[in-house]
Amino acid sequence: MLQLIYFILISYGLTSILCYGSIFDMVRALDGFMGKLFNCPMCTGFWVGVILCGVSPYTELFSFDCSFINCILLGCLSSGTSYILSMGVDDDGFNFKIKSGAQSLDNEVDEETANKL
Repeated sequence: MLQLIYFILISYGLTSILCYGSIFDMVRALDGFMGKLFNCPMCTGFWVGVILCGVSPYTELFSFDCSFINCILLGCLSSGTSYILSMGVDDDGFNFKIKSGAQSLDNEVDEETANKL
């Protein structure tokens, strides 16, 4: 279980550096595949997971069988967790947004009230 937590944190950290670190600003400014890849934490997270699966025999933090299926599954795990964490954490700390149907209902009621006034 601890290996999985290490994998998730490492993949999130590496994805964040690739997507948001200033050292990669020139790559993110490119048009085409590379520019899109380095702007998307979900896309970058997938490839980070695949690469981390490939290097797992060379680290003691986590060890996974380096098979095709494991690489795809770990890529998906890395993609999903990197995306969720990058949407929940930024330079200002944790982001909490509550979205519900009631919020849109409140907006409609406020517009109706404003129109009556």
